[in-house]
Amino acid sequence: MENIVAWAQESLTTTSYAAPVLFIVFHLIRPFLFVPVAFICITGGLIFGLTYGAIYSLIGVTLSSLVFYFFIKQMPNLFYRFHRLREKMFGKHRQLSFPQVMLLRVTPFIHFHLVSIFLIEMTRNFKEYAKLSILSNLPLAVLYTSFGQWFQALKVHHIFVLLGLVLIVFYLLRKKEIVMKWEDFFSPDLQK
Repeated sequence: MENIVAWAQESLTTTSYAAPVLFIVFHLIRPFLFVPVAFICITGGLIFGLTYGAIYSLIGVTLSSLVFYFFIKQMPNLFYRFHRLREKMFGKHRQLSFPQVMLLRVTPFIHFHLVSIFLIEMTRNFKEYAKLSILSNLPLAVLYTSFGQWFQALKVHHIFVLLGLVLIVFYLLRKKEIVMKWEDFFSPDLQK
């Protein structure tokens, strides 16, 4: 792991301007590749460190939010679909405060642009949306980038232990079902 991070950082020094630009562009194409925001921000922490990773992630995530704003204004049908999804998840008349929206933004399993719909509904114009978008993206960028920085400090055997623990928890949280075939349930031996 340390060798990979060292190689990535060495590559960054030779292409010091291209890497941040590519990282920010990757934030913009992320929705089309179905890559979670958290994964990219953690990667930013691994590659660029906490400070620069958080700055580049904040720029990329904010640009992604602003591009989404323009897309959603051009396609009202898409806005309606997101709005219906918001109503299904949170109720028709539910209004969230800005701190609640910030918490939703940090939650990894809530769709990033669904939270942007809340911001669009809270604001009156693009300027307000851009301001609230930057403020709501700041905790997201710092939190997940710090995870990346933390992962970088781990030794390889710690990573394997952490991965093992995640797999064990994943196994324990699985859906437990008993599948019984029709023939086994109504076997002739049981009907006597």
